[in-house]
Amino acid sequence: CAHGNLVCLTCWWAFRSREQLMTTQRFLLKGGKVLGAQTADLLISNGRIEGISQSISDETATVIDLKGSVVLPGLVDLHTHLREPGREDSETVASASRAGAKGGFTALSAMANTSPVADTAGVVEQVYRLGQEAGFVDVFPIGAVTQGLKGEQLSEIGAMADSVARVRVFSDDGNCVFDPLVMRRALEYIKKFDGVIAQHAQEPRLTVGSQMNEGIISSKLGLKGWPAIAEEAIIARDVLLADHVQSRLHICHVTTAGGVEIIRWAKARGIQVTAEVTPHHLLLTDDLASSYDPVFKVNPPLRTEHDVMALREALADGTIDIVATDHAPHTSETKDCEWAEASFGMIGLETALSIVTKTMVESGLLDWTGVAQRMSIAPAAIGRYANHGQELVVGSPAHITVINPTKSWVVDRDLVLSKSRNTPYHGYELPGLVTHTFFGGRATMIDSKVIDKVVQ
Repeated sequence: CAHGNLVCLTCWWAFRSREQLMTTQRFLLKGGKVLGAQTADLLISNGRIEGISQSISDETATVIDLKGSVVLPGLVDLHTHLREPGREDSETVASASRAGAKGGFTALSAMANTSPVADTAGVVEQVYRLGQEAGFVDVFPIGAVTQGLKGEQLSEIGAMADSVARVRVFSDDGNCVFDPLVMRRALEYIKKFDGVIAQHAQEPRLTVGSQMNEGIISSKLGLKGWPAIAEEAIIARDVLLADHVQSRLHICHVTTAGGVEIIRWAKARGIQVTAEVTPHHLLLTDDLASSYDPVFKVNPPLRTEHDVMALREALADGTIDIVATDHAPHTSETKDCEWAEASFGMIGLETALSIVTKTMVESGLLDWTGVAQRMSIAPAAIGRYANHGQELVVGSPAHITVINPTKSWVVDRDLVLSKSRNTPYHGYELPGLVTHTFFGGRATMIDSKVIDKVVQ
C-alpha cells in the first residue's frame, strides 16, 4: 500500500471511499456558491441536475461539502493539442483528458495537427472514439481546413461534418490559411452546416525564422522578432472576407492590442467574428525570454505589458469572447534545448482557471458569472457543443466544476497529469484550487484528485 504495508486499513478505506464516489449516480453538493453568488445545494442524479435550492436532503446521495467554494458549469476548451494520433510520446487523448478533468474541464477540442492530420472523416472519428473510451471529458475533434495543413486544397470538410464526430470547427492551427482564395472557399463551404473557421492569424512571409515578439527585448537578445502586424494583417483580411461571405470566423489566440481593435471594429459592424485569448497571454510578457528558457517560447509569442493589459480589457468587455488554453505538450527532447531549436508551445489545461482567477477575478475585471460565460458557455456555443456550456438549472447535464477561490496551490511540473512537463508556471503560487469535476453526473475529480477509472 501507500504506507509500505502489506495490509493497511487507512489505505483500504481511502480506496473504498473513492470506489464509492466512482460508482454512485447521485451526489448532493452542499453549500457552494453557484456562480459565486447565491449559496445553494445541488442534487445530481442520472447525469443531470435534479434539484437546486437553499436546502436539500437526500439520504441516498453521496454528500460533498462545498462551503466556501464556487460552483461553475463544466469548463470547455476550444483549443487543445492532444497529439494523438502520431505523437503519443508528447500526449495522448487519455492523458490530456485526465489533465483536463484536473483543470475543471468537461469538454476539449482536439486540434487537427496530428500525424496523420485530422483532414478526413476517418481520423476525426478515431479521435472522437478515443475520447469516448477515456471517459473523463467529451473530446470534440477539430477538422483541418486544408489537406495536410498545407494551405492549398480544402480537406474533406463535408465528410467530417457528416461523420460520427459531427465536426463544426475547422482549423489549420499551427499554420495560417494564408491564401485568401482558399480562405474564402472554406468560409463559403462551412455555411451549409453552420460551421466556423478558426484561423491561426500569422502572415507567414512576415514571420520567417521569427523566435519571439519583435521589440526592444528581441533586439537586445539578438533573436529574430515576430511583428504584431503579422497577426493583425491576417485578422483584418479575414474579418473582411467573413463579412463578404456572411460566414462565421473565429480568431485563435489573439495577442496584440492592434488585433483587439480590429476585432472590436468588426463586431461593431455586425461581422460574425469571435475571438479567444490564452491564459498565458493574459499573464506572461516577452521579457521572460531574457532567461533564454525555451519554456517561454510559444506561438504566437508572448507580447508586451501593453498588449497584456489590452487583452484583459478586451476579455472583460466581450471583444474577446473566450479563454482557450492552446495546451501544447512537447517532450523534454524538443523543449530542453537551446532556444532556436526548441518547439513552440506550453501546456495549460491544469492551470487555466487559476490564471484567469489571478488575472481577471482578483483584479475585478470579471466576476464568476463572467468566468462561466468565457470559459464554458461561449466556447460551447461557438463550437456548437449542445450538451455543454449550459446554465446550472434543473434538467441541465451535470457538467460541473468546483473551485475554492480562497485556497492557493504551487505548480509542480513533476506532478502534472499531462505526459509533457513544459509548463511556464513551475514554482508559481496560484490562487483558486479546482477541487471537483463532474462529467455527465460522474465524478472525475474529488478533492483535487482525479479518479483514475471512470465507471460508466
